[in-house]
Amino acid sequence: MGLTAIDLGLRGATSGVFLLIILVALLRRATGQHALLGMAMSAGGVFYAVATAPFFPKSSWWWVLPILSAQPAVFWLWARAAFDDDFVLKRWHGALWLSIVAYGFAITLGWSHWPALAGAGGRVLALATLVLALAAAVQTVKTWGADLVARRRRLRLAMLAINVVLIAAVAVAGFAAIPVAVPGAPGSLPTAFGLFVVAMLAGLGLFSAPAVAVDDATAAIASDDTRKQARIADRAAAGRVAIDPILLRRLDHLMTVERTYRQEGLAIGALAARLDVPEHRLRQAINEGLGYRNFNAFLNRYRIEDAKVALSDATQREVPVLTIAMDAGFQSIGPFNRAFKAETGVTPTEFRREALTPPETDCDPGISQPRREIG
Repeated sequence: MGLTAIDLGLRGATSGVFLLIILVALLRRATGQHALLGMAMSAGGVFYAVATAPFFPKSSWWWVLPILSAQPAVFWLWARAAFDDDFVLKRWHGALWLSIVAYGFAITLGWSHWPALAGAGGRVLALATLVLALAAAVQTVKTWGADLVARRRRLRLAMLAINVVLIAAVAVAGFAAIPVAVPGAPGSLPTAFGLFVVAMLAGLGLFSAPAVAVDDATAAIASDDTRKQARIADRAAAGRVAIDPILLRRLDHLMTVERTYRQEGLAIGALAARLDVPEHRLRQAINEGLGYRNFNAFLNRYRIEDAKVALSDATQREVPVLTIAMDAGFQSIGPFNRAFKAETGVTPTEFRREALTPPETDCDPGISQPRREIG
């Protein structure tokens, strides 16, 4: 009974933290896809903590299991939105979640009539769970190097690792046709502890956001475009080291004068080596000094401005768009087109056509112009 009391206590604390996260998001009127998916993840955490608790009635598992089986899809989408600043939630993502829920219901309802077929369907669902968990892990590793937000970099791997372990446990149980953490099962307490750690990490990530202010001295040395994005933490209140203005000037010189952004495959480590500063200092300078959350977004701003100048140049009218993109530092046409349209609202070809089209004159052709007198 002692272990059961600890189990129930951890699950109660977990549910409280997740519900608090949802409440804070609602009070902040957060409507972004990251916030919505975060609330869905938190609601799923509450549901999972309650549904897998000791003494939860087994008769309810016919409708509980299908919903729990779709949580990996929610987690994958949350990982995409949390770690990829360019991610856009689409309708087929919702259709994927509904399909998994419907498939789970079909397996659960068919268990009593076709146990062999339902068992095979459960293993397919477990395989899908593993694929989604792996996709979330790949997304985290893929975007980790370019992430400039120190707090997000510290929390993402720990939280992801614990979530992946939990999802993998569910998937392995599905392969073995054994429910995970059913009432009274030996795995219930470890599951409760894992959920509690996940909830605490999620709460820490939400409630430890630093205050943000604008440092006029640093913003003054930035260009017009980057000045609008300057977001520097209030060092006096937070007790943090101020961003070095000299470092920002040197960085601006590398970007605007030497055009280092054109270097193929430029990574933040190589840029830090050029500036002879530790990588974490450069990350902090770009994030807190210039307001960028992602290193690629920082580079793309300069690259797109470079491409806009070339596309507006009449002497380069016949130069292919791909050549202009690669000269600016992009490695392929696809990312260039997506980044350019996200920045300008039009494709590079449309931008070039509008830039090179001569302006229409207001002169009425029906009215004769005064003849110039000679002599």
